[in-house]
Amino acid sequence: MVTFGDAEQEKRIEFLKKREEEELAQVLSRKYGVEYVDLSLVAINTDALRILPEARAKETEAVVFGMVGKKLSLAVRAPENPKVKALAQELSERGYVVTVFMCSQESLQRGWARYADLSYATESKAGVFEISNEEIEKLLAEVKTLGDISKLIQEAVEMKRAYRITRILEVILAGGLSMSASDVHFEPEEIEVHLRYRLDGVLVDVLSLDHETYRLVLSRMKLLSGMKLNITGEAQDGRFSIKVRGDEIELRASVLPGNYGETVVLRILNPQSIAVPLQELGFEPKLLARLQQEVVRPNGMILTTGPTGSGKTTTLYAFLRQVNNPGTKIITIEDPIEYHLPIVQTQVEKNYSFAEGLRSALRADPDIIMVGEIRDNEVAATAINAALTGHLVFSTLHTNNAAGTFPRLIDLGVSEKVLSSAINVAMAQRLVRKLCQNCKVKRAPTEAEQKIIDTTLAEVVDKTLVPQTVHELYDAKPDGCDVCGGRGYKGRVGIFEAIFMDSAIEEMLRTKPSEREIAQAAKPQSIPTMQQDGIIKALRGVTSLDELMRVIDLQAR
Repeated sequence: MVTFGDAEQEKRIEFLKKREEEELAQVLSRKYGVEYVDLSLVAINTDALRILPEARAKETEAVVFGMVGKKLSLAVRAPENPKVKALAQELSERGYVVTVFMCSQESLQRGWARYADLSYATESKAGVFEISNEEIEKLLAEVKTLGDISKLIQEAVEMKRAYRITRILEVILAGGLSMSASDVHFEPEEIEVHLRYRLDGVLVDVLSLDHETYRLVLSRMKLLSGMKLNITGEAQDGRFSIKVRGDEIELRASVLPGNYGETVVLRILNPQSIAVPLQELGFEPKLLARLQQEVVRPNGMILTTGPTGSGKTTTLYAFLRQVNNPGTKIITIEDPIEYHLPIVQTQVEKNYSFAEGLRSALRADPDIIMVGEIRDNEVAATAINAALTGHLVFSTLHTNNAAGTFPRLIDLGVSEKVLSSAINVAMAQRLVRKLCQNCKVKRAPTEAEQKIIDTTLAEVVDKTLVPQTVHELYDAKPDGCDVCGGRGYKGRVGIFEAIFMDSAIEEMLRTKPSEREIAQAAKPQSIPTMQQDGIIKALRGVTSLDELMRVIDLQAR
């Protein structure tokens, strides 16, 4: 049994031992010609701590405790240790200026203890949020369903530690990447804040956060995105990046004021999700063959149309990869650059608009130009002029269908007389979710559904495209399977329609025709409409009729 006096005596002895150790370290520091530091009296910089992994720190009996720019402060137990010298050399080769300090074993223990307070993620003022390879691999292994993400976030919320906000944001972003989410939504309501992912074009609930936690997460996102923390009543936009496995994935942040707080949407611009080959976008073989002929033409314009989020940019990138070769100069004007290619890519900024970018690009002797979007008369006129003067131009436009491209350009002030010479093909597209091929369920269509199928397919000109069986449909399994994460759908595919310039369309354009008249004139081209393409894909089991009706109006035909 230890008495009170004995305990006091032990504490006194322990104190004297520590003081003696510190004094010895101080004496030895003079011997080795380095400075001395007591880490119990110094604030340890957590960003500096991350420079050296914990296992390596313990192996070399060292800890990086300070960092100012590229200048590092390195505390070590034995400056003459070959491992320490090798470490200092390695840090120097990485571009750091290293100052070595002598410390005691007790100081090292204090420094190493701080590793327990580190999240696996780190952030920088430059707007880059880094997730370590080990952590992303761990999360990808753990996250199979939305329930897994919800559980991990809930665990982070309950940590009640200083670094929990970084950890929460880390799990939310890593979860979004692992589930291939295109957007992350934070939606405050009176009692709680809803977190939702947009998966394959559909918003899905993940979990709810309390307002206090959300307020801290919001501040962190604003800080990373370069937004003003003290402004809450105005809309703000910003952007930051995630570094995963050496790849930098950009996120666009949009903040809007609301009744119960600011709502945030993070758009995840993942290069992996946009790097889809042309052959895998969902084009019917005959349409794909015709498009491949068009993209190798030396001049003209190829337009893809559809609402935001319909995959237009992905299609344009697929075209660019198809035509990119050493003998061709390609320049793009984008907002923002979503996928980096070995070509000249420029990004729209505050003082660099699509119109200014296009004019500048034309002075740089390009063969092919991609304009992210035709928004106004100036861009439309310049793009048409480029297509008429020996350039191949790719761009997008906001219309509901391919036939609407021509009236839209006329509305923007383009003369109908030059449209036939400038435009090679006008396309329209939508994205539909693909049924999970592992768990989709076959069924017979209802009477109403069969009527829609028969009516739509009756107008298909090329009957070879129609599947032999038109009395079978497929649905998503309600609770899905492990392959699709319990959703019944996995991935998305495009449904398309296209109108190629020919003599009939050229003749029609002289009369400033309506969309319906242009669509009628294009029928002999035998290209299915989006409705027809969608029905054909539903009959083949690629998607479901319910999903198709969510995206396009099947009653109109």
